[in-house]
Amino acid sequence: MSGPQIITLGCRLNAAESEAMRMLAGGEDDLVIVNSCAVTNEAVRQTRQAIRKAKRARPEARVIVTGCAAQIEPETFAAMPEVARVVGNCEKFDPSSFRRRPESGGDEAEAYVPEIPAFAGMTDKVRVSDIMAVRETAPHLAAGFAERSRAFVEVQNGCDHHCTFCIIPFGRGNSRSVPAGLVVERIKALVDKGLREIVLTGVDVTSYGPDLPGAPTLGQLIARILRHVPELPRLRLSSLDCIEMDERLFDIACHEPRFMPHLHMSFQAGDDMVLKRMKRRHSRADAIETVARLKAKRPEIAIGADLIAGFPTESEDMAENSLRLVDECDIVMGHVFPFSPKRGTPAALMPQVPPPIAKERARRLREACARRKAMWLEGLVGTRQRVLVEKEDRTGHCENFAPARIAPSPLMGEGWGGGEISRPLDGSRRFTPPQPLPIKGRGFIGAIVEARIIAVESGILIGAPL
Repeated sequence: MSGPQIITLGCRLNAAESEAMRMLAGGEDDLVIVNSCAVTNEAVRQTRQAIRKAKRARPEARVIVTGCAAQIEPETFAAMPEVARVVGNCEKFDPSSFRRRPESGGDEAEAYVPEIPAFAGMTDKVRVSDIMAVRETAPHLAAGFAERSRAFVEVQNGCDHHCTFCIIPFGRGNSRSVPAGLVVERIKALVDKGLREIVLTGVDVTSYGPDLPGAPTLGQLIARILRHVPELPRLRLSSLDCIEMDERLFDIACHEPRFMPHLHMSFQAGDDMVLKRMKRRHSRADAIETVARLKAKRPEIAIGADLIAGFPTESEDMAENSLRLVDECDIVMGHVFPFSPKRGTPAALMPQVPPPIAKERARRLREACARRKAMWLEGLVGTRQRVLVEKEDRTGHCENFAPARIAPSPLMGEGWGGGEISRPLDGSRRFTPPQPLPIKGRGFIGAIVEARIIAVESGILIGAPL
């Protein structure tokens, strides 16, 4: 094996940072890095399970645990005999964290070494500092790759809002933004390497900008990316808070062809009392109005959403309000999970909904989202879609993030890259003719293929190339 094995749990930001660690720990062939998630108790359990499984599979390897769960409860993982070291969310960008002894030498000319706040008690096994004291990001390292065609680029980290159910601010620290120039520079480099789609990611990505000079908005950042990287065919957001969509972002989402018509909303619930007790900043009406405005301007926009079932004090009527939100906001990609109390959060001290009831409400939400998704996919049969091929079996995603597979065709010669049309903010049209893919041996990976959808099989669109 060349370099470390990395096991990633949780969000897209974790996926991006895993690739940064892969570079920083290059050459450490005896290493397994488990990049943990702490968003739910189940995520922490899965982290422990992944650690034990990795050690059983490679008993000779060192297992280093990092990520949000490691940051929040380092003592839990330090106590596990399988774990060689626990590394915090700041220290994971220090290449010495991955060596057998942090003080050992090495070539760090290209490495980013953060200014790490004073450790409360650093040992060789635990390197976790005060994340709340961190004031910077590592933008030139934060890019993760999905099947060599898509990259995740960090533009923001941390969160200042402290929703009552969420422990993540204690794992990620305060909100901080990456300067726009560094973001553009990183995206240009990725596009030059053949990446066709960029996903902007962060912990609370719509809070981008207030900590930077001039307080730019997320919409202004996206406009700058599209203007300065005209070769980028597809730009996407990982998720957003509907109440923080600035007007520039709204205009781009509705009118810019290179900004993908797929938005994942952090709704969490569809009942105003539950939202208030969650300490969310939007109302049920805000969620419905945002989606209605978007779809009025760009009807093909697909909506995804995070939804929590069984939040403390949630009554059956409140749960029904969340269930109705699936249809009212046309949620075709639901990320649903039952509430589980996290120690250290206000919601853990509230009157709890019995876990079996929370699980049953989550089941109903998932079924409602699945029905909505099935109807949506069936409605796409007969339409023309542009599919970014991400895997060797010719599967990938449409612009609206519907999963799709390109059916074989004699017209598709080996290495064909696909023609594509883009329309920048100035309204002009650019056409890139079919051309060979820049990386040999990739087959169709990275091709953007125009296709007519002819069927749906097992939740995947089947497209015949045009």
